[in-house]
Amino acid sequence: MPLYMDIHELPDGITPEDIAKAHEKDMEIQRKYGVEYRKYWVNESGRKLFCLAHAPNAEAAERVHREAHGMIAEKIIEVQPDLAEGILGSVQTNTAGAAVLPDRHERDPGIRTILFTDIANSTELTHALGDEAAMTLLDVHNSIVRNALAELGGREVKHTGDGIMASFISPAGAVRCAMQIQRELNKHAQANPERPLKVKVGAAAGEPVEQHDDLFGCTVQLAARLCAHAQPEQILVSNAIAELCLGKGLLFEDVGEVSLKGFNSPVRAHAASWKQAN
Repeated sequence: MPLYMDIHELPDGITPEDIAKAHEKDMEIQRKYGVEYRKYWVNESGRKLFCLAHAPNAEAAERVHREAHGMIAEKIIEVQPDLAEGILGSVQTNTAGAAVLPDRHERDPGIRTILFTDIANSTELTHALGDEAAMTLLDVHNSIVRNALAELGGREVKHTGDGIMASFISPAGAVRCAMQIQRELNKHAQANPERPLKVKVGAAAGEPVEQHDDLFGCTVQLAARLCAHAQPEQILVSNAIAELCLGKGLLFEDVGEVSLKGFNSPVRAHAASWKQAN
């Protein structure tokens, strides 16, 4: 049965106890609609509530909320079962199904969008141009990516040697950042046709685990694999990102299900159309 994540904007005044009671009401009637609400997570600072549920369809999951307590989600998206651990499964839950936050020495995992860039054919470029010229191109990449991150709310997590890993709170912000990167690289290529610099970008949304200023988990792995699978100048994103960007004026091409190393089942992917978008 499909797995869905719904996203609620929390109204002012609602308490964790109110949410726990609402979850209990969901569990009381969910079987009526063939739904199983597994767990939920509250982002108090962002005033958002996330729920995971097995359901025959999104409408059935919504009917449970509507009948149980009337708290209707702003968005309901289908997530891949193999990626459930990257959404909420990595967080322990209490007996009520609420996610338990990690030790204070660890950061709040939260829902994040992870983005990777990777210079296409970097080894061949180094052999063809030489070390110094290749390092100059790497500097161009670093400057363009970091400027885009600064403008669009991204945080650089680390440099990977041939690219950069970054984290965003906003999925749409991550996609716009990737588009800006590709546009600026395209301008550089037009101005320097003898030394074109082409980059692949991959992004995924979920709940990475953060420790020691680095990010880990299924979401990070998916973003990295999408980046590796992308073609030069392509921005390849997970289905969750495409769903979360509905209504944001961003264009995506559904490229279907792709087989990625380390994932048992094919993953649905979308290519962000940066050349057509404004």
